Amino acid sequence: MKQGFVKVAAVTPKVKVADTVFNTEQICAGIEEAWGNGAKVIVFPELGISGYTCGDLFLQERLLASCREQLLKIAEFTRGKDALIFVGLPFEKEGKLFNTAAAVHDGRVLCFIPKSFIPSYGEFYEARHFMPGNKEIAVVSFNGEEVPFGTNILLEAEGMEGLMVGCEICEDIWVPQEPAVSHALAGATVLVNLSASDETIGKGAYREMLVKSSSARLIAGYIYCSCGDGESTQDLVYGGHDMIAENGIIIAQSKRFTNQIVYGDLDIGRLRMERRRMNTFPCGDSSRYLVLPFRLETVETKLERTFPCMPFVPSDKSERERRCEEILSIQATGLKKRFAHTGCRKAVIGVSGGLDSTLALLVTARTFDMLEIPRENITAVTMPCFGTTDRTYDNACRLTRVLKASLEEVDIKEAVTIHFRDIGQDMDNHDVTYENGQARERTQILMDIANRENGMVIGTGDMSELALGWATYNGDHMSMYGVNAGVPKTLVRHLVKYYADTCKDEELKGVLLDVLDTPVSPELLPPVDGRIAQKTEDLVGPYELHDFFLYYCLRCGFEPAKIYRLARASFAGAYEDAVILKWMKIFYKRFFSQQFKRSCLPDGPKVGSVAVSPRGDLRMPSDACVRIWMEQAEALS
Repeated sequence: MKQGFVKVAAVTPKVKVADTVFNTEQICAGIEEAWGNGAKVIVFPELGISGYTCGDLFLQERLLASCREQLLKIAEFTRGKDALIFVGLPFEKEGKLFNTAAAVHDGRVLCFIPKSFIPSYGEFYEARHFMPGNKEIAVVSFNGEEVPFGTNILLEAEGMEGLMVGCEICEDIWVPQEPAVSHALAGATVLVNLSASDETIGKGAYREMLVKSSSARLIAGYIYCSCGDGESTQDLVYGGHDMIAENGIIIAQSKRFTNQIVYGDLDIGRLRMERRRMNTFPCGDSSRYLVLPFRLETVETKLERTFPCMPFVPSDKSERERRCEEILSIQATGLKKRFAHTGCRKAVIGVSGGLDSTLALLVTARTFDMLEIPRENITAVTMPCFGTTDRTYDNACRLTRVLKASLEEVDIKEAVTIHFRDIGQDMDNHDVTYENGQARERTQILMDIANRENGMVIGTGDMSELALGWATYNGDHMSMYGVNAGVPKTLVRHLVKYYADTCKDEELKGVLLDVLDTPVSPELLPPVDGRIAQKTEDLVGPYELHDFFLYYCLRCGFEPAKIYRLARASFAGAYEDAVILKWMKIFYKRFFSQQFKRSCLPDGPKVGSVAVSPRGDLRMPSDACVRIWMEQAEALS
């Protein structure tokens, strides 16, 4: 389980009711296939050795004895196989019958875990045959060994740090306080459910919601395996609905009404990080549990799970549109409160014809509509200088006009030239002073116009720029409210595209589409042949890579080696490995060295699960050392 990943499987084999020999053959075939494909935790359905729909045959001694015999064969079949396997069977203890899951590993039955909640309503009548399981650990004799029996058992992997498995059975997940809650609070990071859930209209969606909810609330991996084809259809149909979830997300799911194997790569490292991050998740208390160790070889899991290139941007179009509308509402509502609180009725925005200032202007226009303030109270200021191109200048002016805001133009060339003369800056020296002098001049103008108009300067910088420190300190870094501070660059583009697609104004749409087609640039260096000479992504790196690094660094707490591994898989064919590694090193260097800029950010709304505000998510010292991150990154070369 290198870097926290472990492959798991839910296996729904074909079954014949009460034919324990056939069922065992199918289970062993499923074990062979799943283990051969690298699965380390393998789960089969409820009462899989006998079949779930045996009815009163569960009271037959021959069936119970045969289940025990076949469990021994299954255990022997697992000898030498590096996996923890859960199979279901009826098991008699002290004259009573229990619906149990047997945990099997390397030739041995490690324990029996009985079902806690026995349904006897609707189509279920399990109480006719089975007793509720005991929490307190008992011991039963099986094949000459004393084997633990009880619900409060966890199985802890040696060789895979953080992998601790708890088990519940079918109905247990449907009750108000499922056993998995106690399991997770005792330290279980993976929960398995051996199930036999019949199909009725709408039940599949509800079942999926339960699994997602359990994995989310318990910050756990959840493997749900249900029986399928072959169970009796006398009165019910079983669809073989298998699911693997992680922290509220279904990462793998079977097609219902089939018998198949579903695989998933659970990230135990991320689950552990989430539990560390959430201080409301209680400390683990396994004092009332029996924790059984089992050994797994530490290997690098071959990942079949995919990680999106743009984790901040949903791939599904409808979900992406819903999120864009929600983000625009969050931004506008945040700004609305600031205007309502201060009594201010005018806004000042520097418009460049680029993506960020375009989004800020759109958000401000929406805010003024919400407040019923005329849009002409928005002063959009264009400040051409040495690097301004006709394209961006024209787009800034057209955008302001079509949004019915007020346009003010202040050409800063002369002011910046005088300033450079005053400080002895050579006009032919296009260094950082040359660039930042323009940015600070623009900020001074915006602040002074805001004072003149009794207005508020609206910041345009986005979260990706703040993460990289790609902002001029006390220049575009500063404003009176930063509406884009919580929006990464990859998402800015989609927000503007969403606005273009939904604005129902062809002229506005045309401007926005041209802005989207313009290279990202601060335009601080003179153009070449009328075209932008300074492209941000050529200098600081592709924003899609940096947003990927940002998400998995801040949101997931991954170390550089793990992020690099995921990036190589996600961007295969788009970037060479050396290019990914180069920009990842740049990301870490800039992220650490530029924290001082984030330590004094203006107010601005958080919109997603990642933010860099010093008053919110990121409490990071400005002088933290990047050494141990860079050492690992350098070792990847």
